[in-house]
Amino acid sequence: MSLARRTPRTPPAEEAAAPPARRPAGRWAGLGALAVLLLLAAAASLAVGAEHVPLGKVAPAVLAPDGSRDALIVHELRLPRTLLGIGAGVALGLAGAVMQALTRNPLAEPGLLGVNGGAALAVVIVIGALRADDVLVYVWAAFIGAAGAAVLVHTIGARGRGGASPARLVLAGAAVNAVFSALTAGLMLLSPRAFNGFRFWQVGTLAGRDTAVFVRVLPFIAAGTVLALLLARPLNALGLGDEAGRALGAHPGRTRGLGALAVVLLCGSATAAVGPITFLGLAVPYAVRALVGPDQRWVLPYSMLLAPVVLLAADIAGRVAAPGELQTGIVTAFLGAPLFMLIVRRGRTREL
Repeated sequence: MSLARRTPRTPPAEEAAAPPARRPAGRWAGLGALAVLLLLAAAASLAVGAEHVPLGKVAPAVLAPDGSRDALIVHELRLPRTLLGIGAGVALGLAGAVMQALTRNPLAEPGLLGVNGGAALAVVIVIGALRADDVLVYVWAAFIGAAGAAVLVHTIGARGRGGASPARLVLAGAAVNAVFSALTAGLMLLSPRAFNGFRFWQVGTLAGRDTAVFVRVLPFIAAGTVLALLLARPLNALGLGDEAGRALGAHPGRTRGLGALAVVLLCGSATAAVGPITFLGLAVPYAVRALVGPDQRWVLPYSMLLAPVVLLAADIAGRVAAPGELQTGIVTAFLGAPLFMLIVRRGRTREL
């Protein structure tokens, strides 16, 4: 009789196991919803501004500009910043997610790990020393500076016993960023030309760039995106610890090296193209993990789609929230700084 009584308890257990099996369908639906939201954000970015363009005229202005005023506004002014917003958003969202997975630190973000500081220093050097005034030159200089800063921070953080722990990387990033910021300030004091050129790039904005800038950084963003998405499973294994990761067939050293390369490609290209956009790489992966959990197979694509939506929304808000125009980097700082303080206040800075 006891066996007979226990038998009916099996179906409820099976029913309890059923919801996790249905979760991927819901997550795929969420990705589809984010893709639609990104298309809507892009359409709004093309239509909304100091002069509103009817949505019905946006597509013809992009695909077949006829020389009209609306076509010129959409094709010459808003299309480049929309493309840059999508590209930089994808890059910063993915870079933040990969950084946080590699360091197991929810505070890992390009602006906090010295990447923006390295890019800024390189831009000041080419403006002051080489007297460059071409934004494409700024792009390449900032990319090299961001890449060098990322490598330097990882090298410093990895020295000694314990390797590149989250705390060491954050401390190394803070130290490198402080040194680079001091050098940048000193060079600007010595060169008024460097100061005048740098102050427009430093704020972080999607305005003032043309399509050529997007074309130049697109290969780096594409390469970093593919590499980051391919690392989803190894990053999941690495999150269990090096020993457990090896037992599952992962290679921790190779995963960290490829992850660092992906971060350099993504952060360097985005920062070079639009300037330092802070807190986006921190806030988006944090919000995504609250929605889908820690599985990088979902965190990475969700971050890749949500970040450009947030960046385009911030850019649109900057256009309409002030009599003039509020730069995108300022808007994202207003949005991200409170979240950063909330994470710290709640004590969620422990390793992931």
